[in-house]
Amino acid sequence: MGQLNAGIVPVTPFQQNCTILFDMDDKQGVVVDPGGDIDKVLAVLKDNAITAGAIWITHGHIDHAGGAMELKEALGVDIIGPHEADQPLLANLENQAKRFGITDAVRNCVPDRFLTEGETVSFGAHSFEVLHCPGHAPGHVVYYNRAAKFAHVGDVLFRGSVGRTDLPGGDHAALIASIKEKLLPLGDDIGFICGHGPGGRFGEERRTNPFLT
Repeated sequence: MGQLNAGIVPVTPFQQNCTILFDMDDKQGVVVDPGGDIDKVLAVLKDNAITAGAIWITHGHIDHAGGAMELKEALGVDIIGPHEADQPLLANLENQAKRFGITDAVRNCVPDRFLTEGETVSFGAHSFEVLHCPGHAPGHVVYYNRAAKFAHVGDVLFRGSVGRTDLPGGDHAALIASIKEKLLPLGDDIGFICGHGPGGRFGEERRTNPFLT
């Protein structure tokens, strides 16, 4: 098994961190949250000789799932996640696009498989535990690789901040509970990539994040 690596492709006007997780040796991997700008994502895969075997979605907001169906057709792979509680959001992506004035091609997303708490997903020898972390969105999931001490947290947690909860289905108390009860107990040394901006480590957020202290 080669080293787990991650590359970030900022996409959409929201500058969302579309993330390519891959094995350094065999260049097999997955694309997490292809919100849009699919030509850019495909170019990064090609330029780095990475083969994406699936699309993983953290939650059903347009900047994370708006390009999933287009990428699915381009790659011929399955869309996996999020939790089925986000199905209404995924079925409403085209209306989300109109509301935000987005003119790029956005299509409602139909995952091939929803995820539940405690499941695992993997590519090659890299296995990720699925944590259902509602609050920012009802069906938000986090992907946690125990061996690499790494988590992709989507829009649950940011460096110095947390996900917004003023969107449909948002719940601030549930969000904070997701962070404090499911993420932080994994350990201070867990590194994370989030949906926007720079990542960090859980310990730093536990100590300094104003929403958590």
